[in-house]
Amino acid sequence: MYLYFGVVPLVLFIIFMISYLIDSRKLINGLLFNFFLVTFFMFCLFASLSSDSHLLKLAIVIPIAALLLLIPFALVAFTVALFINARTLFRKEGRRFSNSLTLLLGIAIVAYFFIGLFNLSGRFSLEFQPFFAAVSFIIFYFLVHVSNFLSAYFLYQFNRPRLNQDFIIVLGSGLINDKVPPLLASRINKAIEFYYKQAKVTTPPTIIFSGGQGPNEGLSEAEAMQSYALEKGIPFEHTLQENKSVNTYENMLFSKRIMDALKPKYNSIFTTNNFHLFRAGLYARQAGLNSQGIGAKTAFYYWPNAMIREYVAIVVMGKKRHLSIIGIVFFFAALLSLFLYLFG
Repeated sequence: MYLYFGVVPLVLFIIFMISYLIDSRKLINGLLFNFFLVTFFMFCLFASLSSDSHLLKLAIVIPIAALLLLIPFALVAFTVALFINARTLFRKEGRRFSNSLTLLLGIAIVAYFFIGLFNLSGRFSLEFQPFFAAVSFIIFYFLVHVSNFLSAYFLYQFNRPRLNQDFIIVLGSGLINDKVPPLLASRINKAIEFYYKQAKVTTPPTIIFSGGQGPNEGLSEAEAMQSYALEKGIPFEHTLQENKSVNTYENMLFSKRIMDALKPKYNSIFTTNNFHLFRAGLYARQAGLNSQGIGAKTAFYYWPNAMIREYVAIVVMGKKRHLSIIGIVFFFAALLSLFLYLFG
């Protein structure tokens, strides 16, 4: 009987692979992959428990029991790690709000733990309980959403473009004292690495440096990036500037216009830091650019805070859908609360 249940994860895996191969820059890929993992895990569990082999049953039950026991300790360790990371980030990158996201997440987890530990919601009357249930549902909704994002992000890291590109777009990220900072330099170096790798086997690509001039910058990011690449030995004739964009979407859109004007049919990729890779791919898709990305490595201490920032940006990109869901949940919570107030 359990063999028939195995069809479910198989079908989900096929659907996921079709979706991923068509376009790896979709958040739904993470959802499909997670559905596959959950159903495959359930299939393995059901198959082992239905088996006559005690060894097979123990091989499944013991790891599950160990995992359930470790969850509370893992949550505590994760929360402590968030505070440690915030301290490291403040020390190395400065005390700015953009660097405090791991700290805020750690505080939120501690606050939620104390609310549950002291049963603070139980101190309110019955008609307020639907609102606490609504909050719990919304938290669960975003936990599922963030798991989909992390899976889609993880899967996108396996993207390996072919060595047949006509253009490489390097996404800007801001200058420091009109110089290319290490974070931006890693993006340019990734493009240079791909440039030389392709040049060994075929015609080298043209590198487009994309980034406008900020309010406190004496020159555009594109100009500074181009100068950096020229110092690294890239020929001037193999470089272009896109110096009008002020965000990632414009990086993609304005670079696309340049490429469309130069060549009616072309292959292109973009380079950015690995934490920014998936969201940049979404913006490329929005701009109508059929371009995949390659990511430069980021210092580990910087990565957790950056990933939280990326997820917040992903949520903002879909804010209409999220706000609609939140509104519907609280609408029904209000109706139930009113019913309990009148008839409870």
